[in-house]
Amino acid sequence: MPVRSRVVLLAGPSGAGKSRLAEQVGLPVVRLDDFYRDGDDEAMPRSPLGIVDWDDPRSWDGDRAVAALERLCTSGTADLPIYDIAADGTVGHRPVTTGGSPLIVAEGIFADQITGALRDRDLLATAICVYHHRVVTFVRRFQRDLREHRKPPLTLLRRGLLLLRDDPQVVRRCVAAGCEPMHPKAARARIETLLLEATSH
Repeated sequence: MPVRSRVVLLAGPSGAGKSRLAEQVGLPVVRLDDFYRDGDDEAMPRSPLGIVDWDDPRSWDGDRAVAALERLCTSGTADLPIYDIAADGTVGHRPVTTGGSPLIVAEGIFADQITGALRDRDLLATAICVYHHRVVTFVRRFQRDLREHRKPPLTLLRRGLLLLRDDPQVVRRCVAAGCEPMHPKAARARIETLLLEATSH
């Protein structure tokens, strides 16, 4: 089937502002974090804290995410999972449509893992690594996780400190995968320019 829409991929550390940016640009959004594997999967990696390591790419199903994005970009609609980290599993599904938009946004901490697959399928418009200073990211991430009751506060704090240490490594991983590092403001300007170009053709 012909490609009707292409993907703006937003990668980067947890808490860097990917979800907020995706909401601001007003395009259809695919939450790639909803493609986590269920927590009772024996293959799920564990962190040093003894809990599921949501920051390990092995906890995520990239093939399923790519298939859903391909469906959405070619047919204009897809049924996507809803994942609840607090429940360690998929809790429902939601329909997403492109509404005829030439661009859609796909955001998540493992977005960089599918850059090549989307490019090979001619589905990629651009890939961006969203980042802030890692202390800013740490604070935002901790506030978000507390607000959403993702796990007990002490677990979230310990996990947040581990991620604070690893954030520069995540950015390097994303850049190596072909994502361009940008602060959210610059990333938004890039997306708005791409949308203008796509709709003017």
